Amino acid sequence: MNFKLGLFMAVICSAVLFSCDDDTASTTDSIQLNISGLEDLGSDFVYEGWLIVDGAPVTAGIFTVDSEGNLSDTSFELDKEDIEAATTYVLTIEPSVDSDPAPSSTHVLAGDFSASSAAITVDHAAALGESFSAVSGDYILATPTDNDADNEDSGIWFLDNSSGSPVAGLSLPQLPEGWAYEGWVVIDGTPVTTGTFTSAEGVDSGASYSGVNPGPPFPGEDFLSNAPAGLTFPTSITGGTAVISIEPVPDNSTAPFTFKPLVGAIPADTEVHSVLSMDQNLSFPTGTINR
Repeated sequence: MNFKLGLFMAVICSAVLFSCDDDTASTTDSIQLNISGLEDLGSDFVYEGWLIVDGAPVTAGIFTVDSEGNLSDTSFELDKEDIEAATTYVLTIEPSVDSDPAPSSTHVLAGDFSASSAAITVDHAAALGESFSAVSGDYILATPTDNDADNEDSGIWFLDNSSGSPVAGLSLPQLPEGWAYEGWVVIDGTPVTTGTFTSAEGVDSGASYSGVNPGPPFPGEDFLSNAPAGLTFPTSITGGTAVISIEPVPDNSTAPFTFKPLVGAIPADTEVHSVLSMDQNLSFPTGTINR
């Protein structure tokens, strides 16, 4: 092979290699996550991001969160065309072992892309769809499920009896599929559930600790029997804390989820059967996605 022919072949090969490398590099790009306020989901669940491309979800990476709120991964290499065409980012909770390639119904955060970034929040229509800025909560202490008048400070019912006829004490928006409300009382540092519910006007799922009498048709619980380890029932719940949380379905934990729109300290000098109010607690996870 003469010198000119060898040089020509070298140039052709270099051009081909450069072209191939350039094509390969151009087919992928990455997104970067900056999210705070997420909680550790344990070993059974993970977070998964999704890009909405032409109206359809495309997986955008799976990650976990440790007890300090740190994400296991914050950068995900994806198809460049999908990244460029994406209109929305959605974050969901998924089973760790998941045979379903589609997103679950438990959407945590979402946001629309504007140029190169998306701010993700709970109030986006593709997440919970609510800011919860209008929520309110009232409750009374009472134990209607037994006949003992001496332990009335051992039960909580989310109702308002100030008019003489009890009405719902909670004003909460309807949750989308994949979520449910849950009531709690923190007793001596231990959160104890009062049950899950989707409507403030009706009984909840729980009666784990109540007596034999029927309770009022509102969320609530009497803490009279079957106490969790470390507690004794009946017990005064004054000095504790009342909480309404928003829980994923299925639930990842026996403790309250990070979404707690209503929280209220139960005064130590509370009068039983009197109406007490809870405070808004709207510190929800937020974040940005950069592409």
